[in-house]
Amino acid sequence: MVIFDEIHHCSGSKIENANAWGEEIILKIQSQAAYTLALTGTPWRSDKAPIALSNYIESDGAIQCDYVYGLNEAVRDNVCRNPKIVLIDNEKLTVTQENKVSKVFSSFQALLDDHSVSYQAIITNDTAIRYALNLSCSKLHEIRCMNPSAAGLIVASSVEHAEYIMNILQVELKQTAILVTYKQPDAQYLINQFRYSETEWIVSVNMVSEGIDLPRLQVCCHLSHVKTELYFRQVLGRILRMNNTQNIDAWLYTFAEPLLSEFALRIQQEIPDVEVILDKNIKKEPNFKAFNKRGSVGKRNGSLTLDMGVDSVSEYRLSPYTTYQNKNCIDDFTFEIRGDFREKVISTFSSPF
Repeated sequence: MVIFDEIHHCSGSKIENANAWGEEIILKIQSQAAYTLALTGTPWRSDKAPIALSNYIESDGAIQCDYVYGLNEAVRDNVCRNPKIVLIDNEKLTVTQENKVSKVFSSFQALLDDHSVSYQAIITNDTAIRYALNLSCSKLHEIRCMNPSAAGLIVASSVEHAEYIMNILQVELKQTAILVTYKQPDAQYLINQFRYSETEWIVSVNMVSEGIDLPRLQVCCHLSHVKTELYFRQVLGRILRMNNTQNIDAWLYTFAEPLLSEFALRIQQEIPDVEVILDKNIKKEPNFKAFNKRGSVGKRNGSLTLDMGVDSVSEYRLSPYTTYQNKNCIDDFTFEIRGDFREKVISTFSSPF
């Protein structure tokens, strides 16, 4: 008998469409093993290629699993925490082109559907980062009142992005945090240290998405540019592992980007008795100073500008503004957030918070 874990990494129904791992299975195992047991928590691939050793339903192309133990069963059996996914949105987004022509959008989806701004521009934007961090820190603070060892994960888009987030966490929000990236030779050592420490946050770039067991993680701030369902579920899975603490909820904060919203709704559909809470508006006055994406304050051509004040109901105080140098975004436009942020909370079962 041959046993595989994370079989979704192995693709191919035949040699012609197989990757390197899948080819080895087809050539040396598929027709020779008396029995095979292939396991995965995410039975699909982002490239749509067939998974090795799998059968598919011809009518709709869906994978045919012999046994399914899903999120619904895991939550029921107290193996996984109740997932609560918070989709952050805004009601007034203004994009001004270099020719001074402005467009106003009522949501991130409308903004992105117009292709005026990329998602990368949103997740690397100073005000958007601060708002998401503020919500995440507030939730972790609540949870740590009941469970002092609880921790949070922030998934960043790049090393520069992660370092910027670390600075806000440590200097302004007074949080304890460590940074782990694919560039660090001692990243696994740092992750192991974090596992048994009291540090509040771990900020990750391509390190804490799959195969990492950190049961004290209960909050995640998803600020990665990767928007595949496989990655979304892998990140969510980092905060779902149950331990012996009182609180059984896991909170994931991200922006209401169309694909991420779709993935969140699929999670909702997998678990019965779901309650959806809409329009938790937070009022504030626009008060952020314009900053240039290349780093010079005040210049508006080629800049990404956010004009939004501090979350007035939060116990965490943010400084008026700083500049995040996003070298990947150099379009000629000005982007302003002038409306109220709002969150759609996709939750399951009941919560003490």
